[in-house]
Amino acid sequence: MKRLDLLLGERELGPICAALRTAGAPGYSVMRHVTGVGKGGEVQESMEMSGYGANAHVIVFCEAEVLEQIRAALLPLLNYYGGVGFVSDAQPL
Repeated sequence: MKRLDLLLGERELGPICAALRTAGAPGYSVMRHVTGVGKGGEVQESMEMSGYGANAHVIVFCEAEVLEQIRAALLPLLNYYGGVGFVSDAQPL
C-alpha cells in the first residue's frame, strides 16, 4: 500500500479532489489551514485569515496501481497551480 501526501493551496482543493476521484482514489482526508515554512517562506496566521496563504494537506492511501493513475492526473495540476506531493510506503495495523 502507498501513502500520498499533498501540500497545496486551499484554493486548489476543488480541482485536486476532483482529479483524485476521477483517477480512482479509494478515499482521501483533507486538513485545512496548514501552516509551516517551506520554499515559499513562512505561512503566517494573518495570511491564512485573508485566504492568501492558506494551505491544505491531503492524504491518500491506495494500492500502487492506483497511485500511477493518480500521479498522471495530479502532476499537470500541481505543475499549474503549485504544491508538492510525496509518496511513501504504508502498512495497515
